[in-house]
Amino acid sequence: MAKFVSNRDETIRLFKNPVLEYFSHIHPATPVVVFTPIIIYFQYLAFKEVGSAIAVVAFIAGVLVWSLTEYAIHRWAFHYEPKSAIGKKVHFLVHGIHHDYPRDSTRLVMPLLVSVPLAIAFYILYAAIFGEFHNAVFAGFMAGYVAYDSIHYATHHMKMTSSVGQFLKNYHLKHHYQDPHTAYGVSNPLWDYVFKTTPTHEIVRKPQAKTKKKELA
Repeated sequence: MAKFVSNRDETIRLFKNPVLEYFSHIHPATPVVVFTPIIIYFQYLAFKEVGSAIAVVAFIAGVLVWSLTEYAIHRWAFHYEPKSAIGKKVHFLVHGIHHDYPRDSTRLVMPLLVSVPLAIAFYILYAAIFGEFHNAVFAGFMAGYVAYDSIHYATHHMKMTSSVGQFLKNYHLKHHYQDPHTAYGVSNPLWDYVFKTTPTHEIVRKPQAKTKKKELA
C-alpha cells in the first residue's frame, strides 16, 4: 500500500491537551522575531569580549556547527526508524507528521516549546566547550538555525526564483518526494556531500549502470 502524503496545506490534531495542541502550531516568522534580537545581543557581547575579527570568525564557526547539527539531527534522529509502538508514535510526532503533511504551514518551523529549551541547553554546552568565544559561536549557531527554519518554510511555500533558491527548493523536495534517505541538509547540502547522501549520486549512478549493460549486450 502506498504511503499517505497530503499535498494540501492542511493540518491534523496531534494532542488531546488543548495547550499542547496550540503550541504545536507556529507562525513561520516566529523564530526570526524571537531569536534575531538574541543573536544580535550575544554577538554584541562577543565583539566586546574578544574583538571584532575573532568574533566574526567564531560566528562563522557557529554557523558551520549549526549546519552539521542540522544534518545530524535530521539524519540520525528524525529519520531513525523505531521498532516499538511508543517509539513510532514519538517519531510521528517529531518528524513523521511532516513527511505525511509536508505542506502544513503551521508545522514547518520548530515550536518554541522545543526550540527555546534546546537553545538554552546549547548555550550552556558551548559556554563549557568554547570558553571566551562561546557567545559568538552561539550567535552564529542560532543564526544558522533561524536561516534553516526560514529556508525550510520557503522550500515548501515560496516560489524561490533565484538560482540558489531553486536549487535548495528542488534539493529538499527530492528528500520528500523521491528518496527520504538522501538530501538531509535543508539550508545547504554541504554535509550530504561529505557523508555521500546527496540524491544526485543515485540519479547519476542509475543511468550509468543501464549504459554499461547496453554496452555489454
